[in-house]
Amino acid sequence: MPELFNPVDYAVPVFILLIIFEMLWARKRAPEKYEPKDTLTSLAFGTGSTVAGALTGGLVFAMMLWLYEHRLFDIGWAWWAWIACFVLDDLAYYVFHRSAHRIRWLWASHVNHHSSQHYNLSTALRQTWTGFIAFNFVFRMPLALVGFHPAMIAFCGGINLIYQFWIHTEAVGRMPRWFEAVMNTPSHHRVHHATNPRYLDANYAGVFIIWDKMFGSFTPETDEEKIRYGIVKQLGTFNLLYSVFHEWIGIAKDVWSAPWRHKLGYIWRPPGWSHDGSRDTSDSIKARWQARQENQVTPAE
Repeated sequence: MPELFNPVDYAVPVFILLIIFEMLWARKRAPEKYEPKDTLTSLAFGTGSTVAGALTGGLVFAMMLWLYEHRLFDIGWAWWAWIACFVLDDLAYYVFHRSAHRIRWLWASHVNHHSSQHYNLSTALRQTWTGFIAFNFVFRMPLALVGFHPAMIAFCGGINLIYQFWIHTEAVGRMPRWFEAVMNTPSHHRVHHATNPRYLDANYAGVFIIWDKMFGSFTPETDEEKIRYGIVKQLGTFNLLYSVFHEWIGIAKDVWSAPWRHKLGYIWRPPGWSHDGSRDTSDSIKARWQARQENQVTPAE
């Protein structure tokens, strides 16, 4: 096995420099893009996520090594294996990411990343502290069972994470058409972070936007409507611990108070689901929006 390093460790200084450059750009052109308390909260999220990853990463890697020992194929370290691993790892990320928006248990961990009402490079640092509790790592496990070495999977996952950093910006408009057709871009990912009904639950891609186009979850950014960022029910606070754990607290309260036959629904159903229909899911919000669009009366010429 070749000696591999964690590419994210080398990318962190670049992340910091790019955030500083974007802040300088925003100061002159769009000062509202950065809010000091919001940025500090994002930095705290990133620090906590790094600590959480250090505490649980070894256990996850050990589980992947156990699966690798029972692998179905001996894939090895050939050049094509790296490409296959990177592409399949990105597909695994797409499946995880889409699931994280459709299953509340996973959303409780992932919501941290969407909690900022600003969209800038510091937002990319809003990574979860509770991914291990949510079992996020399960989605990459099949790659080890197939026969990709866990070190290769971890390295490809690191490159995937690095790629996703630069798409968290409004400083970049749209890339060339050929690039937008295949790759995830700031334009595509702005849609993903939007709370506008037309954009809800779309563009789950990590690196390749082709997954969204293949599986029907792609929505293009439009110039007709300004994007609003955050979550449907905004936090309204910069309290770090509440920001990290608020959805877990919400799940606990709902499960405690729900009738027995509906308790699991508050864990495995989509965010916003309620047994009495008193709350909104992204599907119901989009359905109402689409109905309004269809019922709009065209002005007489």
